[in-house]
Amino acid sequence: MNEKHLALRTSQFNIALNSLLALSKIAIGTLSHSVALFNDGINNAGDVISSVIATVGIAAGSKASDNEHQYGHERLECVAAILLSGIIMVVGITLFADGLISIIKGSYQNRQSPGLLALVMAIASIIIKQVMVFHSRWAGKKSESVALLASAWDSQSDVFATTGGLVGIIFARLGYPIADSIAAMIIALFIFRVGLDVFRDGTDKMVDRACDEAMVEKMRTTIEAVEGVQRLDLLRSRTFASRCYVDVEIAADGKLSLTEAHTIAERVHDTIEHTFPSVKHCMVHVNPYKTRKR
Repeated sequence: MNEKHLALRTSQFNIALNSLLALSKIAIGTLSHSVALFNDGINNAGDVISSVIATVGIAAGSKASDNEHQYGHERLECVAAILLSGIIMVVGITLFADGLISIIKGSYQNRQSPGLLALVMAIASIIIKQVMVFHSRWAGKKSESVALLASAWDSQSDVFATTGGLVGIIFARLGYPIADSIAAMIIALFIFRVGLDVFRDGTDKMVDRACDEAMVEKMRTTIEAVEGVQRLDLLRSRTFASRCYVDVEIAADGKLSLTEAHTIAERVHDTIEHTFPSVKHCMVHVNPYKTRKR
């Protein structure tokens, strides 16, 4: 199974699980008189939409280059990640507003105590969601999919939200219904922060941010070790969604023929692209070697 296929399969699996959780929570929340669980089900329904967006982004980003998009479609994954961040932040704002309005109006006092089934469903949801987080994060890193990593963060925010709902259900059953609203407001802030983090990560990859410093330093060492390279004059990198582009200027013996200089440049190009799988393309320019004046 290649990386893109793994990402798509994981995203499709997330859609199926989120759909099941959403329907179960909405039904059990209604039957067990738990507003927290019902709202959490609505939240999971939003996750289904999020996962669909992630799947579309991964599928679109994996398309081969064409005449109109000669550098590929990887940035569509960044678009999907940014859309996901918007959904996460909207969920956070909505949950916070619901909790605040409930406290201000005192409507929480009229709520019927949640049933035991709501408690069991919340615990089961936390376990299932945390497993989804681990799997999505693993698949996202393996496939280098920013959209899938964003989806993992979304699932992690759901664990926080459901935990807040669980606390609210427990205290509501103990006779403190206001705890449900307070917990929802606190967790909503965590959810909103996760959305901001996903947004920043997506925008960083959209604006050609340089590759990780440790990776660039390793590239520098690798290039300088290539046979025929007298000096590394320039090394620039830019991220392009889950991939990156590298521009290199090396210095070689000025007495070499064009064919020999080209061979050295080709050697550097092949070494970088084979050593660093995330590099989509490496451009190498050769300068005549001259001792730098001090």
